[in-house]
Parts: sequence; C-alpha cells; structure tokens
Amino acid sequence: MSADREAKYEKLRQQLSDLEKWPSVYMFKFIVPADNQKVAQVEALFNTKESQVSMRTSKNGNFVAITAKEMMMSPESVIERYRDAEGIEGLMSL
Repeated sequence: MSADREAKYEKLRQQLSDLEKWPSVYMFKFIVPADNQKVAQVEALFNTKESQVSMRTSKNGNFVAITAKEMMMSPESVIERYRDAEGIEGLMSL
C-alpha cells in the first residue's frame, strides 16, 4: 500500500478518534460510474439489515451517488470499509 494512502488513513483515524464517540453511526459517501455491477459492488459492502443505503443518479445519468449510514464500532472499522471499497474501479470516496 502506498505511503500516501497510509497517511490518508492515519489522518482519518485520528480525526475519527478525536471527533466521535464509539460506537457511532457513520455516513459513507461514494460516487461510482452508472454501471449496475459497480453499484452492486458498493451495495455489497453494507449489511442491508443494519445499514441505510440511498442512491441518486447524476443529472446526466453518468454517475450514481451512494450514501450509506451504519453503526460502526470503531475508527478502525470505518477505515476497513474504505479499504474494502478501494478495489471498485471508478469509485470516488467523499
């Protein structure tokens, strides 16, 4: 894993530790190309029974914005979810 990526996650870990009390509901936001397979890959990251997932297609229909809220136990569990999402081609994390 690149040093830049590790630094980004370490900064996020510190911010989450400073700002939140854990466990806490965390909101993930992703943008993916409007491809059913990619949207399904993002949806698969979240347990549908424990997560609230909403989607919105962009004005031109080229992208899908996905927001998911889920109870996370620690900053590390949030970072793990972002690491799992890294393998989805074209995904942007917000």
